Parts: sequence; structure tokens; C-alpha cells
Amino acid sequence: MSLPDEVRMGKIGKDCAEAPFLKIQQETPFTYHIKRNMRIITMREITADQITEVVERLCIEANEHLPEDVKCAIRSCRACEDGELAKSVLDSIIENFEIADRENVPVCQDTGMACVFLEIGQDVHIAGGSLTEAVNEGVRRGYEKGYLRKSVVRDPVRRGNTGDNTPAMLYTEIVPGEHITVTVGPKGFGSENMSAVRMFKPSAGLQGIKDFIIETVENAGPNPCPPMVVGVGIGGTFDKAAFLAKKALMRPIDSFHKDPFYADLEKELLERINRLGIGPQGFGGRTTALGLNIETLPTHIAGMPCAVNISCHVTRHKTEVI
Repeated sequence: MSLPDEVRMGKIGKDCAEAPFLKIQQETPFTYHIKRNMRIITMREITADQITEVVERLCIEANEHLPEDVKCAIRSCRACEDGELAKSVLDSIIENFEIADRENVPVCQDTGMACVFLEIGQDVHIAGGSLTEAVNEGVRRGYEKGYLRKSVVRDPVRRGNTGDNTPAMLYTEIVPGEHITVTVGPKGFGSENMSAVRMFKPSAGLQGIKDFIIETVENAGPNPCPPMVVGVGIGGTFDKAAFLAKKALMRPIDSFHKDPFYADLEKELLERINRLGIGPQGFGGRTTALGLNIETLPTHIAGMPCAVNISCHVTRHKTEVI
């Protein structure tokens, strides 16, 4: 058990006689109570090794098995297509993910950059190592054990492959509770390169946002291996809008925004995108996008940031709660 610094550094005796304002009581091997100034604080301990094991497993599973909502959407789009070429492309996509499921092999040769989202409960204490290194070790092991392509370079300009697909792109949020929710979303760059962010003035209005999203998808064309999934982030700051857009891709594509205004906007934009006619793999058809998710944040009175993160039909993500 890893205890607070006051105990580890020997500042407090076993019976806390020297400092009655702080008392430690172990409840389970991974939980202890701290009584500080007459308040009971419960801390659950999660080890760095536990995080590494989960990340390792999710890297492999995410690359080998598409989420059920994505597979269902692809099959539904196949049933709606009337062009023979579009049907043939979707048949090949379906056959591909079925083989990946059956044989436990990657769905795509681009096994992506590991984007790791952690929702960390505020009542959790991480023990036994660095959180960042625990995540990177999980990625390192997962990409080695799963025979996944290593696609990360150590410097954006001078390049040089790191050889183990690290470092991961790590996104952390502090949330209530005593658990850590880990989501691994490997992100290929054929689609990532088609993404965009724009800093609108409020005068651009809703129409400006709509036009920007449609323009971004239309400019992407066949490059992101459609049918694509579109993540949209509106609000916050320059960087937060981009984070929201990527986070939106982790949401099931058969879900809708909790605000009816944005839920209606999601439906409207998806319909407009599918009327572009880009179609599966850019060969034309009714299915250009499988889904479009929007996430929002409050923003400054002088701005209206909007980011669009494009993902291919292999929109991979797996989640586990520790």
C-alpha cells in the first residue's frame, strides 16, 4: 500500500500520536481512509502496472475489432446503396472486418497513433510509477505483442521512427469517483490529415459553422477512406475545440447529443454530407459518412472555434473501467 507523503516520510507515527489531525486506516489492499481535520477522505489505490495492462490489452483489441455500432452502420449503409460499385466496396469492407474478428488480426494496416483518453476519478491515488510512462509502456507492449505497425516518429520535422509506437497522445480529465476509465482510439493519418480547425468570429453564425464542416468533408473527398465518421468540436479555445472533435469520435455513432438543438444539427449535417455523393472509397454513392458527432463547450464572447476531426470507416476505440 502506498500512503501519503506524511506517513512515507516518517512524519507521523503508527498511532498518529504526533499529528492527530491526520489518521490513516487501511480498508482493503487497495483502499485507505484518511482522516484529516475531522474529515474522512477515502482514496482508492490503482497501480501503474494495472494501467499498463489495460492499455496493452485495449491497443490490441481496438485494432482487431471494430465497435459494434460502426459495424452495424456499415451493414445498414450496404442495404441502402443502389450502385453496384458502392455495394461491392462495402461488401469488401464487411468481409475485411469479419476476417479481422475471426482471425484476430488488425482491421487496417495503418494501426494508428495511440490516442489514450483517461477519465480519472478524483478519489484515486495512482501508485508505483508515472502515469504517462505506464500508458506508454502499455502501448509499447500492445503494439509489440499484437504485431501492430509502428507508425510514430520521434521528431515532426527530422523524423526517425521510435520503433515502438510511443509516445501515446494522452488526454486526461478529472471526474468524480474512484475509478479510471481508459479509452484507446488508434488514429490513422490518412483521415487525420483531412481534419481542420477554424477560429470563427461570432458574426459567422451557425451557417458559417455548417458551411465549414461541409467544406472540410468535401475537400477530404476519397482521401480518408470513406465512408467516414466526422467528429466536430465547437467552443472552448483553439486547442479545446480540436480535443472536443477527437473526443466526439469516441462516442457511439448511433447516439445523439443530449441537447436537442445539437442533435438536430448532427442529423442535418450527416444528411447533407451523404448528399455530396463521394460514396464508399470515393467511387460515388449514397454513403459518404456513417455518422457525425458534435461536442461543445462554452467559449469567449469574441470567438466561436470549430474543429472537424475526420476518421475513416475503421473508427476504432475500446474502453475499460479500472
